[in-house]
Amino acid sequence: MKKIMLSLMSFGAMYSINAQKINLGKAAGMVSNGAKALTFTNEDAIKLSKESVDWMDKNNPVAGSKDPYTVRLNKLFGKHKSQDGLNLNYKVYKVKDINAFACADGSVRVFSSLMDIMTDNELLAVIGHEIGHVKNQDTKDAMKSAYLKAAALDAASSASSAVSTLNESQVGKMANAFLDASHSKKQESEADTYSYDFMKANKYDVVGAYTAFKKLALLSEGSTQTNFEKMFNSHPDSNKRAESIKKKAEKEGLWKDPGTVALPTAKLTK
Repeated sequence: MKKIMLSLMSFGAMYSINAQKINLGKAAGMVSNGAKALTFTNEDAIKLSKESVDWMDKNNPVAGSKDPYTVRLNKLFGKHKSQDGLNLNYKVYKVKDINAFACADGSVRVFSSLMDIMTDNELLAVIGHEIGHVKNQDTKDAMKSAYLKAAALDAASSASSAVSTLNESQVGKMANAFLDASHSKKQESEADTYSYDFMKANKYDVVGAYTAFKKLALLSEGSTQTNFEKMFNSHPDSNKRAESIKKKAEKEGLWKDPGTVALPTAKLTK
């Protein structure tokens, strides 16, 4: 997903209290064709993912263990520290972006402004979607691309097929490039399916996946591309994806009409 959801620049001051913009560093330049020979393994993806997340944890405000955001997230996902063969760790970034992501090393990061507007079932669906990208190895592809951009490999330095060590500045650029990466429609669809199945298998309300997408669609209405372009790039056709989930839930007898979906007027994390 391209910067997985959206920036909350004009959604409302209530969501920006005690929060700041996520710090990702500057994007790197283009990579030469010579870098394509790189051999990139699952182990490389895990190593570089950990380096990227460690950098972001160090350069952004992380909610403490007793913070209401952390308490809520642990309550929701405490039993999913091991999910589908993945060992996961969860943290909350107290920033203005509405965002969530998961990496190949099992790191899951949820942004406080996302938790302010999503119900528990919606958060479960969103994070389930991100876990799906890891399980389907979509994040491996995204991390490889991010590494190549951050390393800015030229024809000479790319002769080696091994992943080289990045410096602090390059790691920051890699983190930025990773969040900039976009997945294909097929990958997004497969992650949607994983999220739905995750909800169903754990006896959560699958309608949460529907209402999460409906909220993303609402956030885009009447907004400028400057404020919401990240969401458009990361979750295109949110209404169509919501309807796809509805049809599947109806077919399986799991649909419960949620009524009119609306954005909350107050934070959902207390």
